[in-house]
Amino acid sequence: MLEIIDRSNNTSLAGFSLQRPVFEHKALEEKVRGVLQDVKTYGDQAVEKYTQLFDGVSLAAIAVSDSAIASAADLLPQALKEAIHQASANITTFHQKQLQPVEVVETMPGIQCWRKSVGIEKVGLYIPGGSAPLFSTILMLGIPAQIAGCKRVVLCSPPNKEGKLHPAILYAAQVAGIKEVYAVGGVQAIAAMAYGTATIPRVDKIFGPGNQYVTCAKQMIQQEGVAIDMPAGPSEVCVLADDSAIPAFVAADLLSQAEHGADSQVVLVTCHRPLIDAVISELEKQLSVLPRKELAAQALHNSKAILLPNMEMAIELVNNYAAEHLIIACNNAAEIGEQITNAGSVFLGHYSPESVGDYASGTNHTLPTNGYARAYSGVSVDSFVKKITYQALTPAGLAQIATTVELMAEAEGLDAHAYAVKVRRNGA
Repeated sequence: MLEIIDRSNNTSLAGFSLQRPVFEHKALEEKVRGVLQDVKTYGDQAVEKYTQLFDGVSLAAIAVSDSAIASAADLLPQALKEAIHQASANITTFHQKQLQPVEVVETMPGIQCWRKSVGIEKVGLYIPGGSAPLFSTILMLGIPAQIAGCKRVVLCSPPNKEGKLHPAILYAAQVAGIKEVYAVGGVQAIAAMAYGTATIPRVDKIFGPGNQYVTCAKQMIQQEGVAIDMPAGPSEVCVLADDSAIPAFVAADLLSQAEHGADSQVVLVTCHRPLIDAVISELEKQLSVLPRKELAAQALHNSKAILLPNMEMAIELVNNYAAEHLIIACNNAAEIGEQITNAGSVFLGHYSPESVGDYASGTNHTLPTNGYARAYSGVSVDSFVKKITYQALTPAGLAQIATTVELMAEAEGLDAHAYAVKVRRNGA
């Protein structure tokens, strides 16, 4: 259950930091490096070997056929398909608004500058499917990729014991307009998309969450020049709550992240001690009926309930922690929300559960974890585009700025730069 940290008598957070679960990185990196190298060298043969080793299945084919994707709709209840379409519509609406028109800026008469967004040509999407088929992530990644104009979108997800993908994954791929789907998971999937194999194409950027092995693989291939979305590791939620919070709601929010896996972390921050006791009681009650209660219970061992003397310190703590998901279960949630500087996604008030953002409100659920929200944003349309700058000068425009450029270039000792302006101005 939650470890209670009582700092209600402290006047500052000096010397205190909220630690996340720590993994043995050296051993992890050695295992991941071996798989990456094998796939880089042996391609599909290595992919099949590690799928057999890690997933316990011998694949008849790595690529999922068009007919299998098309027939997935017949295997799902109509209500679920309608839910997927509703989520898709909301995600599309929210992300469509992120497109920015080209705006030409005249910095001086005769000098025009502008910026144009161009979709990354080939992107790879990793969709976890081990302990739970996260088909919602396909919508969160595939839809902005399509809006951004990416020409080729490749999807990899681990197969089940029959070598197949869950029909909801295939149906969501179809809804998101993804045509290339491969039944490959784990480090071998990241390696295949990073280096390319005979079957799986090399991509320019890889997206998607995963366990510690997948996260490590993404970070390692980034060092070799393959772009990634962000270091998105085990899921986490922080709930900042006051005495108006409803214990059953808070407990449900904590468990909604704890059930992701044993390496998840959930945190409650409050100034109201009775709330902690009430939430722990609710956790015990709700945990007992969860199908994934063993995973959730393990995650709770990594988790904390922190009691602080005032809301100012509580806000300081959650900003220092920089949670992937931050729920503000307070009466003045909007006001507190304005003071948040570090978080992946913020949920305001008692009726904004994190699970709504995970699935269907419209915002993206692929978010920075492990404190990376201090510097990274969640996935958006911007994640799938390159922004190329342009400039165009008339002869009069060049004449106006020529002396400025020449003086600066010569002061830096770069005479060829200066001459590139002089030769035009002098009419060589």
